[in-house]
Amino acid sequence: MIWLKAFVSGFLATLIFHQGLFALFYFAGIVPSAPFNLNPVPPLGVPAVFSLAFFGGLWGMLLWAILRRLNGFKFWLGNVIVGAIGPTAVAMLVVFPLKGLAVSAQTWVGGLVLNGFWGLGVALFLVLMGAKSARSGAGNL
Repeated sequence: MIWLKAFVSGFLATLIFHQGLFALFYFAGIVPSAPFNLNPVPPLGVPAVFSLAFFGGLWGMLLWAILRRLNGFKFWLGNVIVGAIGPTAVAMLVVFPLKGLAVSAQTWVGGLVLNGFWGLGVALFLVLMGAKSARSGAGNL
């Protein structure tokens, strides 16, 4: 059950935190593409935003595996830091090159900010779902 909560936390954090901040960036003219991309992606043809959220769920499980023993401020900060670095590094070093997308200092910074905010969302949803206490060591469900 805890792994499902971790997956759902990552999935929801992608839709709400990641894409929400991406929307703010889009409306401010910082990024050229719109959030909540509904274009189908191979191989299953699901909307891109749901594919992204699925992988966000998998990353949420990885964050839980790495950080579940941390408590209080360390738990929150750990989710922001690992959330920022892990997915951004994989995106910039693996996914973008495979898709033929340009990688620049701006994409690195944008990725770190977006994914750090996503990591904060993962931590928040884990707390809201009772998988982790906001302050103490509860949460080894």
